[in-house]
Order: sequence, then structure tokens, then C-alpha cells
Amino acid sequence: MKTKLYVKNRNFLLGMTMKEEAQPEMNNMALHVCESTDNVVENRKKLAKFLECELSDFVCANQTHSSNFHKVTLSDKGRGSDGLDTAIPDTDALYTYEPNLLLCSFTADCVPVIFFNEVKGLTGVIHSGWQGTVKEITLRLFEHLKQVEHCNPEDFYVQLGTALSQEKFEVDEDVYVKFKDLGYTEEFIYFNDKTRKYHIDNQLTVKKQCELAGVPAERIMIDRACTYLSPDGFSYRQDKKCGRHMSFVMRKPTA
Repeated sequence: MKTKLYVKNRNFLLGMTMKEEAQPEMNNMALHVCESTDNVVENRKKLAKFLECELSDFVCANQTHSSNFHKVTLSDKGRGSDGLDTAIPDTDALYTYEPNLLLCSFTADCVPVIFFNEVKGLTGVIHSGWQGTVKEITLRLFEHLKQVEHCNPEDFYVQLGTALSQEKFEVDEDVYVKFKDLGYTEEFIYFNDKTRKYHIDNQLTVKKQCELAGVPAERIMIDRACTYLSPDGFSYRQDKKCGRHMSFVMRKPTA
């Protein structure tokens, strides 16, 4: 099972699955873009075994490029794990205080934000494609966690998973304007005179949003592998029929 484990210690498990030719549908983890539900469920079961948990511990959402987030409780255990009909609707970010729940997010070029708060025992995942980024889903969620959940932003550890690189994320003026209007993205954008396209670094924009919420820069890690260029990456820009990576996080109960 080809998986990047960004953090694995006695308290937290945080990582991202990779494309793998030897697995069904190249290790696609998403039910909304699959040839067979059975294939994806089988891939997820293999991941569960690898992570030493159960498929019923997974919690998944139906992502819509929104800025909506959901506080996961024990009653959500297993939602979306083996079928789209039970997934949390219209949601692109999940967080929880509960141990032994594997929060899941699905991407193919979009930025996965995976995080935990050591003091609060809180974990979460965010799906931030360019639409989620201009809607500031990451900034909104971290502000919510500060104000409503009373989290200290300095206690967060944030991992930005593999995503589309600035080189490959080229856009027209309409998308450029949406990023420019945020007011803090100019340093993450360049213009290509030959193609007349703008190139945006979505990962660094999301990192900036974390910093604006008060997360220290040194506590934000970035996997700079490009989903388009890497043989381990699923890229929607490269192949509209591609599968999806799963980013995940789980807190283990303290003994």
C-alpha cells in the first residue's frame, strides 16, 4: 500500500495515499469517481489494515468545493466509508476531538490540509482546491477553531499534502482576479508572457491563510511533489477521469 506517512507517533497518525499501479484503479480512494465501488472499498480496506484500524472508523464527506466544515462526533463514525449515500453532505473540511476516527479528504491537484492540535487533542482535514482557497475555507476553519473551540493557533501542526505545482496551475484572468482580490497572494503568482496565462501557487496561498490565522510558519509543513509531474500523483488537469488520493488523520487514545 503506497502511502506517505507524514506523522506517525504514539498520539497521531497523519498521511496521504499515493497512486499505485498494482492496486485496483491505481489505488483510487474516492467513491464519486470510480469504475467500481467494490474496487474503492477494497482499496480502503487495505489502507485500514495498513493503518491498523477498521473501515468503519473512516469518516468521509461529499466534497463540493465549498467553505463548509463539520464537527465530527462519534455518531458520524463510518459515514461515507463504504457508500456515498451516508457521507456528510456538502462539506469540505472535518474536525473532531474523538480518538480512533480516521478523518478523510480526497484530492487530485487540490491542496489537502491535514492538521492536529496537540494540547486539545483535535484533528482535522481540509479540501482546498482553488475555489476553496478563494473562499478561504482554511482561514475560516482555523478562525472557528480559535474562537469557538478556544484553540491556541500556536498548538497546531499543519501538513499540506502533495498538490498541483505553480508551474502546472495555469489560469486565465478571471481566476487570477479572484486570488488577487484576497489581498495577500501577489507573491504567489506570476504571469507567462508567451502563454498569456497566470500561474498560481495554491499551496503557498493556503500556507499564508494558516499563518493569517496565527499558525506559526515553522509548524506548517509542505509536500512539494506535484500531482501532475509525479508518477505517484493523481492529476485532474492531466486526466479528467483520474482517481483520488486520500489524506487522513487520526488521534490515538492516550494510555
